[in-house]
Amino acid sequence: MSFALYNMVAFLFNMTFDDVAFALPLEGRRSLPVTTGDSLVALAMLLFYIEVLKMARLARKTFMEHALSFLLFAVMAVELTTVPKAATSTLFLLVVLSFLDVHLGASVSGGRAIRAKVAESDPMSAAR
Repeated sequence: MSFALYNMVAFLFNMTFDDVAFALPLEGRRSLPVTTGDSLVALAMLLFYIEVLKMARLARKTFMEHALSFLLFAVMAVELTTVPKAATSTLFLLVVLSFLDVHLGASVSGGRAIRAKVAESDPMSAAR
């Protein structure tokens, strides 16, 4: 979803990621400007957190979901390296989050599959 939003902002709306979206008030009449890119990365991090929670609870990510996560990562990395307008730090951070999603998904589901095989082969684990 964050990759689609990135492409909408970059190519459809023709905005830059340096545009200030809003400002957070700080102490002493100071403010922290939050750019469009910052907002998109924050949204992506929130979505990644929700994905990790789902993964830890359900742990039923299928092969197709792993394949789609990897495909999305590959497409994002190719766009980052080949499309000049897409070569931004915002897309780089989204690619890093996608990389973490691919590897975390494989680690969590792979570890559960190994524990399931051990539990099947160990007759004492069924009695517990």
